Order: sequence, then C-alpha cells, then structure tokens
Amino acid sequence: MTKATLPIFIDQLSEEDPAIKRIVGKIGYPPFWQRQPGFQTLVKIILEQQVSLASARAAYDKLEDSVRIVTPDAILQLTDEKLRACYFSRQKTVYVKDLSRRLVEGKLELEKFPSCGDDEIREQLIQVKGIGHWTIDVYLLLALHRLNIFPIGDLALIKSMQENRLVRSSSRKETILKRASRWQPLRSAAVFLLWHAYLTKRGTTIVL
Repeated sequence: MTKATLPIFIDQLSEEDPAIKRIVGKIGYPPFWQRQPGFQTLVKIILEQQVSLASARAAYDKLEDSVRIVTPDAILQLTDEKLRACYFSRQKTVYVKDLSRRLVEGKLELEKFPSCGDDEIREQLIQVKGIGHWTIDVYLLLALHRLNIFPIGDLALIKSMQENRLVRSSSRKETILKRASRWQPLRSAAVFLLWHAYLTKRGTTIVL
C-alpha cells in the first residue's frame, strides 16, 4: 500500500461495502500514515502499548535527549535506572533491552523485513519479550504498509467499527473478524479509514 494506491483501494472497498462508502462520503479519504522501518519505530510502538500516544512520545523524546541517536547499542549502554528516568516502565525497559540485544547479537535483522512475508515477520518478532500481535500489526501497517493487516487488539479500531455501526458493542472477536473479512485482501486500507473516522470524531490527529 502506498500513498498513491490508498485512495484507489478505498474506492474499491466502497464499491463492495456500502458502510465504507458511507464513511468516505462523511469524512473523506484517510491520511497515509507512515513511519520509517527499523529499530526506532519498533521502540516507539513498544512505548505506545497501553498508554496514550502523547505519553509514549514524551518517553521517546526523553530517551532521544539522553542518547541523541536511538540505537540498540545506545540502549544497552543505559542502566535500568536511566531508562526509568526516561519514563520507561520496568516492563518496557525489559522489552526494549531484549529487542536491542537480539539485534546486536544478530538474532533479528530488521533490514531484511521488507523482503519477508507477513507470517515470517510475525514469527520472528513474536519471540521478542513484550512484542505481541498488536505491536507487530502496527509495525506491518505503518512501517511496512502491508496490504491485508487487521489489528484485532487495537481499541481505537474496534471502537470506530462500533461507532460506525459495523459491529455492536457486544460483538465478540469472531464476529468482528468476520465483518472485517469482507475487506480482504485490502483490510489495511479499511483500517486506515476507520482510524481516520475515530480521530475525526474526536477532533484530533496522530503525530508520528
């Protein structure tokens, strides 16, 4: 998925799903959110787990102030106390250090991911402490722009589906996934649109 193809894919989905057409008619096309693939983006996504984007950004900015350039080697040179001074929780300190260690030891090679399949990337990242499917999905969506990703664990996405009457608030995971299956193999485009709807309703934007 690229900036040029995103609206094309949204149009395709609109032809097949009246609900998507209704959302586009109300708020327009979503922005093409983009993050640079690599270590720094993964660190940011780890920091965003279960906290606000603003809180995660504050922690990352504090980290950058401390090390200037965020690299695996720089992380491993910091004590746990210094990372906590950068607003890292105890758990996220463990997660980021494990990610850094795997990269330094050559057990993980992020630069090879663009040529890997989604399942292969997921299989490698899931081995890192603290990296679950939500973190992987967001990385695949925002850094690698893979075409058919649906992060079932993303609360904003599910809330947007509820607010746009695509599923009920009581709907179970299986029902949500079945509804999203209508958008295959373009689920990522639908996710961008639903995130856009969520943010538009709240009058806010994502700062990446």
